[in-house]
Amino acid sequence: MGIRRPAVTAAAAAALIGAFTVPLAGNTAFAREGTATAREDFNGDGYQDLAVAAPAATVGGHSWAGYVAISYGSANGLAPARTTVINQDTPGVPGTSGDNHGFGYRLIPRDLDGDGLTDLAVATNEYQPANNNGGSVIILWGRGTGISGTGAIRVPAPVNAFVGEDITAGDFDGDGHTDLFMRDAEYYDYREVLYGPFGRNGAPARDQQLTVFSTDNTMSSTAAGDFNGDGIDDLATFYVYENHAEGGKLWLGTRQGLSTVPQRLPSANATAVGDFDKDGYADLAIRIYPNNETYLEDDPGTIRIYYGSPTGPSTTRTKTITQETAGVPGVSEKGDMFGARLSAGDVNGDGYADLAVGDPGEAIGSVTKAGSVVLLKGGKGGLTGTGAQTFHQDTSGVPGVVEKGDLFGGSVRLLDVTGDGKADLAAGAPGEDLGTVANGGAVWLLRGTATGLTASKAFAENPVDLKAPAAKAEFARNLAGDNGPTFVIP
Repeated sequence: MGIRRPAVTAAAAAALIGAFTVPLAGNTAFAREGTATAREDFNGDGYQDLAVAAPAATVGGHSWAGYVAISYGSANGLAPARTTVINQDTPGVPGTSGDNHGFGYRLIPRDLDGDGLTDLAVATNEYQPANNNGGSVIILWGRGTGISGTGAIRVPAPVNAFVGEDITAGDFDGDGHTDLFMRDAEYYDYREVLYGPFGRNGAPARDQQLTVFSTDNTMSSTAAGDFNGDGIDDLATFYVYENHAEGGKLWLGTRQGLSTVPQRLPSANATAVGDFDKDGYADLAIRIYPNNETYLEDDPGTIRIYYGSPTGPSTTRTKTITQETAGVPGVSEKGDMFGARLSAGDVNGDGYADLAVGDPGEAIGSVTKAGSVVLLKGGKGGLTGTGAQTFHQDTSGVPGVVEKGDLFGGSVRLLDVTGDGKADLAAGAPGEDLGTVANGGAVWLLRGTATGLTASKAFAENPVDLKAPAAKAEFARNLAGDNGPTFVIP
């Protein structure tokens, strides 16, 4: 049993929220990622949509209030004219914008009420004095006309609770409804599993308390997927304590819900889930902690894939990939952060999941921390460096130019916004300067083709295009479905 923490006081909660100025958000890699069953279609038109967070943005004079921009897919891709910006001052959204709310620091795009439309669960660090809660999860409902604040609701929480930490989605009892794993309680040593479908009052059909901590550590990241091929999603949780990584745990899904006795897993930083060898088992891709040390600013970056098996992610069938791996563009250099963000999806439509690898610390020429994204392709033997591609702002056809501290690849997401059966790459650069506006941030879309990603018809969007708050907004610090661990933005 972990150490019990005292009830939240108003002063303590306010201090906690202030400490979340740079949220530590673990990655949520969704079940069956990269397949046709993983839909992010908020308006039901058949095209997947992209939700982009700017949690550092100043809104209504409040610093780190945050907002979310929802861009709707089409055969022609994305466009500012088909993008809606939502914050806590949007009519219908619970609460009001405030300092350090970080609206959107984690985003879960899933059908929560079972109506066939994707909904968006938005995590905030907002303190609510009425029930002495630190944090909340607000559901924005999918609609045929698109997401708005209409009917938005908070997920109910008990008094004196911290809410929203480690939020992860999956179908953990195999009933076809989305479930949410997250902190939703006063005490620190357990998390709640909220089983869907969710009502329009935000309440789940049932819940489960799961004791996930055995020592006084914290959760660095999570991942959900059907790792043992039984048709039910499993949950992987990973832990750190101060400057040391402390391994992980695998909670198998059952018809009754998540098992209460975990299996051991190695440590992991960023994560993604996809069937890279098309054998019917979800595979787990992670960025490792070098020497189990959590300081990663100088880390070149190493990815390891644990292939799924009847018992879960295999620790004997693995693959390690760096920028020194044959076929992978570039070289491993101090501070590259190769693997800082990961996302799985089928880019070339061959049925094998591919892996987008954010490399936000990569120098392009002499320009430091400009950033890039590497695409690793899946195949019969799984992921390799064969045919790998790299893209950055000096790639021909990609809008913009490389600049110091852009951190291109600081967020990544593979999803099919053009509806052609091939996943497209959304890549964020939260450190992108917009003219004289520092760290305004931007997001790019590169299209998937039968041969991989292409910069042809590449698209970029930023807060200035959307007439949204731009100064130090760090737009695209997070994309829906890419809740990777955060890193320092210069």
